[in-house]
Amino acid sequence: MENFKQTIANFSNQDLEVRKNWYSPAADAYNKARPRYPQNFIGQVIKLAQLSTESKILEVGCGPATATISFAKLVYSMLCLEPNPYFFELAKQNCQPYSNVEIQNTSFEEWMLEANKFDAVLAASSFHWIPPEVGYPKAANALKENGYLILLWNKELQPNYTVYQSLSEVYQKHAPSLDRYESWERQQEIFKGFESILVDSGQFKDIQFGQVTSEVVYSTDEYLTLLNTYSPYLKLEPDTKKVLFAELSERIDHDFGGSLQLSYISAFHIGKKNKIAFI
Repeated sequence: MENFKQTIANFSNQDLEVRKNWYSPAADAYNKARPRYPQNFIGQVIKLAQLSTESKILEVGCGPATATISFAKLVYSMLCLEPNPYFFELAKQNCQPYSNVEIQNTSFEEWMLEANKFDAVLAASSFHWIPPEVGYPKAANALKENGYLILLWNKELQPNYTVYQSLSEVYQKHAPSLDRYESWERQQEIFKGFESILVDSGQFKDIQFGQVTSEVVYSTDEYLTLLNTYSPYLKLEPDTKKVLFAELSERIDHDFGGSLQLSYISAFHIGKKNKIAFI
């Protein structure tokens, strides 16, 4: 567990300006290729967090509004914070039909706290970018007395293991450090790690967890676009990426008919504001 917490700290301990602009080169790709959260999954979250058409949500790090729209359809108002300027513009475009959504181009750290105002604080695959000693107390402060923190996670899309073994041969030639397959068991360990950090904050109680697995099909181009949104690929040397992607494209087209069936787990942690927490 300590190794996991150190891995998370590697994200949140980076300079704020670095974190703000991390996804800038991949903002459009992220908007196009990252999967949304299943609507029945969102419905379960809405029910467990006791949200209604009267609820006010603060969303932290909304990205291009990957989860925002699903909630905007069901609640009274949303204030969404997004520090990345490219994501901010995409989120404004994607949320244009929803007059109940306000988006601010700022980080949660820099946002001027509006205390005891929100029924829920929502973060979809974003809260691990914020130092926990900052994020959890500030989220608790923003919540009303009986408010909830909602943490959503979409794990990386993966092919089945047989397909992975074929693609692994390409990775071993060009980028062995990116050759990894996360088993279901490993993903459960990751979710437990996120829950441990939430519990350790002392700010929230009655933690609820749930997950659902989805299946999707991506064309070769869609899959390569998706890979471009993951952090290890953003750091990959351009010439190496060019060769890697060319051979991956050839392998997928030749061996798998130009598309891949992928699966991913969507999960949530929901915690109720702890009245006795020291904030």
